[in-house]
Amino acid sequence: MNGKMKAVVKHHEGYGAQLQEVDIPQIKEDEVLIKVKATSICGTDVHIYTWDQWSQSRVKPPYVFGHEFSGEVAEVGSKVTSVAPGDHVSAETHLVCGQCPQCLTGNAHICKDTKIIGVDTNGCFAEYVALPASNLWKNPKDLPWDVASIQEPMGNAVHTVLAGDVAGKSVAVIGCGPIGIMAVGVAKAAGASQVIALDLNSYRLELAKAMGATITIHSGETNPLEKIKDATDGNGVDVVCEMSGHPVAMDQGFKMVTNGGRVSILSLPVQPVQIDVTNDIVFKGITVQGITGRKMYETWQQVSSLLKSGQVNVEPLITHHLKLEEFERGFDLMIQGKCGKVVLHPY
Repeated sequence: MNGKMKAVVKHHEGYGAQLQEVDIPQIKEDEVLIKVKATSICGTDVHIYTWDQWSQSRVKPPYVFGHEFSGEVAEVGSKVTSVAPGDHVSAETHLVCGQCPQCLTGNAHICKDTKIIGVDTNGCFAEYVALPASNLWKNPKDLPWDVASIQEPMGNAVHTVLAGDVAGKSVAVIGCGPIGIMAVGVAKAAGASQVIALDLNSYRLELAKAMGATITIHSGETNPLEKIKDATDGNGVDVVCEMSGHPVAMDQGFKMVTNGGRVSILSLPVQPVQIDVTNDIVFKGITVQGITGRKMYETWQQVSSLLKSGQVNVEPLITHHLKLEEFERGFDLMIQGKCGKVVLHPY
């Protein structure tokens, strides 16, 4: 397909982005061209938009960014047999090599040569996006476009929560950004006895409650460690899902977990974090896990099943629908924390 399309471009090494007219991508024999129906703004996109220290060291403008989407297959390469024009799809956003020891042993999600769509390559804040067919996930045609577009970040939440057993256990989710809020719903669906959500944002704590949090704690208004102690008969929580990346909150997470518990960390701190390894990790005998991306494609199957069964309803989390041209408003909402998930619509 030839022609032009509108796209949100990270146009320079600085704050912000621009709506531009760019070429529709041309596909290779193993690629697929997708007409984007919905694309949601991620915290990573906010890092890129605001041009923080991490993005300065990673991304190379100008390019189209964005990586969470759903859409309809418009064109397929000559060697593609897995999808056809008209299919509804989303995408695993990690482009992996398929040849390193991790990929060859079923751990492609930690491929040492991973590239990320919309970070290292052109992304989906556009009318069309081109991707390898091997990265596509076929969606049921009755799955709403907006819900389908947030499966990728929901996969992060699923991977974090289900990295260990949660049934009958107390779970604390630290940081109620959109992925943290989804983690609340996943933990509840997985049978957690308590799901405790912690944040500094009252708006997002209310969203966490709507997603199933049994207790919400505003960490700026009360001592979260005392609250956790009271809620767990002094034992501490069994599982901590760290989604904030804030040094103080992370330290609190290690202090609130019970002996023999688990701390799974999805967040990306932008500076070194001081942790009392001796007392809060070694003597407690806890398990600490770094979580990156989604298991390919075990996590996608879990996400699809949770949505299809209705055990996790993400609709309360999707608070704003905007035209692609209104992307600046969407980013402002994300930066201010006055939203759940913001979904942009190119059409």
